[in-house]
Formats: sequence, C-alpha cells, structure tokens
Amino acid sequence: MSKPKVAFYWCASCGGCEEAVVDLADDLLAVAAAVEIVLWPVALDFKRADVEALPDAAIDVAFINGAVRTSEQAEMVHLLRRKSRLVVAFGSCAHLGGIPGLANLSSRAQILATMFHEVPSVDNPDRIQPQPRFNTDLGVLELPSIDETVKALDQVIEVDYYLPGCAPPPALVKEAINAILSGTLPASKSVLAPVKALCDTCPRRSSKPDKIALKTIRRIALTDIPADRCFLAEGVICLGPATRTGCGERCINACMPCRGCFGPVGEVQDQGAKFLSALMSLFEATDAAEIRTIADSVIDPAGLFYMFSLPASLKTKFLE
Repeated sequence: MSKPKVAFYWCASCGGCEEAVVDLADDLLAVAAAVEIVLWPVALDFKRADVEALPDAAIDVAFINGAVRTSEQAEMVHLLRRKSRLVVAFGSCAHLGGIPGLANLSSRAQILATMFHEVPSVDNPDRIQPQPRFNTDLGVLELPSIDETVKALDQVIEVDYYLPGCAPPPALVKEAINAILSGTLPASKSVLAPVKALCDTCPRRSSKPDKIALKTIRRIALTDIPADRCFLAEGVICLGPATRTGCGERCINACMPCRGCFGPVGEVQDQGAKFLSALMSLFEATDAAEIRTIADSVIDPAGLFYMFSLPASLKTKFLE
C-alpha cells in the first residue's frame, strides 16, 4: 500500500510555519516515515515540474502557509489545489492574511515607492523599480508581478481545513497530521483548533473580575503587570476574548497579551470588530469627550485589532 502523498509550500510569510514543522522534532521522523513528501522547497529539492507531472488529485494533502501577493504564489496555489485532494491553510497568514495583510492599509504604489525611493537607506537616484519583464543581454528576465492586495488563501483557492497560529504549535500540527492519516478529520472547512476563546484557558483568568471598567488604555511596554493579573483588567489591550484558544497560551506565559494570531472564535466573521465592540463596553466613561480621549490612547488601532486578520475582515470585503 502506497504512503499518503504530502506537499508543503511557502507563500508570503516569515518562514515561522516552516519552523513549526521542524519543531515536531522526533515526531517529524515518524511523519516522514508515514508519508511520501512530494514537495517541500525549503527542505528538499523538488521543482514545480515535479508537481505538474503528478496526476490531478494525486497529492493527499497540501499544507500551504503564507498569504498570496504575487503572480507566482497564485499560480502555485492553483496548481496545488488541482493536484491535491485536501488543502490545509497552515498558519495565520494563509488562514486570515496574517501580518503581511497589514500591507492592505496602503496601496501597492505607496508600498513600492516607500521600498525603492523613500526609506533613508535606499540609494536609487534613477528611481528604478522591479518590472515583470526586463530585457537583458542574455534574454528576457521575468519576475512575478505583485498584486494590488494581500489575500488569505481561501480568497484565491478552495480551502478544506485551517490550522491557525503564528506559527501553529507543534502539538496542534501533530494532532492535525494524525487526524489526516487516521481519517478522523472533522467536517470540511473546520478550523483544526478548539472552539473556546483564549480567555477560557488563560492562566490569568481567575484574576479577571466579573465587571471590567476601563478609565484608560495602557501600553504593555510601559506598564508593569503582575504575573497573575488579567491584562484587560489592568487596562492593557488583550485580544483573548475574541481569539480562539489552542496556542498553548505562549504569549500569556511570556507576560505578553494576546494579539489574536489564532483568529476568531466560532461563527465570528470579523475578529477586530468583535473585539472592538467588546472593548467599548468596558469603558467606564459616559461623556463623549472622555470616551474619545480613551479611544485616542490606543496606538495604531487598525494594526492592533487586525494584526493577523485584515484581509479576511469585513472591511476588506466592503472595499472589494
């Protein structure tokens, strides 16, 4: 009996999801023995032609991490979708757009101008920018084109399952792989993580009062929070109430508030809007000017409330 064929591919991301696979440590050897890896560019010398040569649906499962921003990434995910029975959006960037998705707050032209003309370290007097096609003495050089926006994986291709996290913790990766190999996956389109909110498993939850009343927003970098105190109760923004658990509370255990990398809980469509509505209910002030003062104390609200989920937000859908 042949082994299940598995593919790993990396789009627009930092590479942490690739590290998450390596972080399986000894379990990676067991996975490698149980499957046939047919694509893993970061670790093994497979080429695009190797995938193209496979029959359609020949790959049992493709784990694709990273958001989609370039023509090459779009071509590869469409190819892997055609060649795979199952596609798993692996990590926050594939799941929701991730931190690369914050680029959607600026236009493509603005980003290129900043990168190649405006930053102090750039010396580019001829104002040259990368072009999709460029004539050289040896022929035409072709580069991937850059799309106007960053997209989550399911905004480009059909996705069967989502494995959240920045990066997904090894325990969750192992559970997902075991479920795939044993045929015990949940319903299609499921997020392969617990349904509960992070607050339900937070090691600081016992210190959270029944009613939080905020008079000011404090920054974690400038605030000394006791190790057993709820961040929100101390006035520090923590997205735990609007974020799915399953991460192992890694940030909380490192004395940092949740920033939402596991995405929204349950049927929530817009993680940032969900948290924002919850946050507003915690303001003790009733005077409009006082509320405005508190709200203005939040530094970079879009980057904070949508750090990992902007491309998948209702804001993005309304702009399309």
